[in-house]
Amino acid sequence: MNSSHEEPPVSAAPPRAGAAGAVDGRAARWQSHREERRRELIKEARRAVHKLGSDSSMEDIASAAGTSKSVFYRYFGDKAGLQQAMGEVVLGQMQRRMQEAAQQAQTPREGLLAMVSAYLQMAESSPNVYAFITRLSPGEASSQDAIAASGALGNFFEQITGMIATPMREYLGDQHESVIVYWPTAAIGLVRNAGEMWLGSPADSAKPDQATMAGQITDWLCLGIAPALKTTT
Repeated sequence: MNSSHEEPPVSAAPPRAGAAGAVDGRAARWQSHREERRRELIKEARRAVHKLGSDSSMEDIASAAGTSKSVFYRYFGDKAGLQQAMGEVVLGQMQRRMQEAAQQAQTPREGLLAMVSAYLQMAESSPNVYAFITRLSPGEASSQDAIAASGALGNFFEQITGMIATPMREYLGDQHESVIVYWPTAAIGLVRNAGEMWLGSPADSAKPDQATMAGQITDWLCLGIAPALKTTT
């Protein structure tokens, strides 16, 4: 779609309702068009970032989408707004995938492995998109700061923390409340930091595959590094 395509005035006030109080049909059509166009732009931006890289500029993304960057600014405000919007879509899909995987598990440990595996699989499927939605690009002028841009990511990890805590509470009981309160948050930090380091590591013989890395992270969560520290006497 090129830049000559008529775009609805995003911030314009909708036409007034008719005398009977019914919502003006034209206003409803404009609203529907705006929402559909926004979804299309997010989809096009996701394709562009997947292909061009996580440091893609708004101009790069707009060019790949066949429109002008002013259209993206009109719908998302700035690059941080686009990152936030794309993050809500991508992370929502990732969360659903992790939840579905965990629901098939028989034990908390199996659930952890399923969620870690799903997380790594989806991040690995498009590392450029994952990087784009989880951090601001250096040097990009933005009216939003990093905290605002990471809103979708923060909500994602908050939801995942709850997904981890629920089976842990059922399994451990109230006598281990401190573990249930603090451990899931700490677990998320380990999964994210180890996962992102793995994701950014160059592909070579020393890099574990996805299944091995998921198993290793799960072992660290459940057993720590004690087995590796054992010594024979």
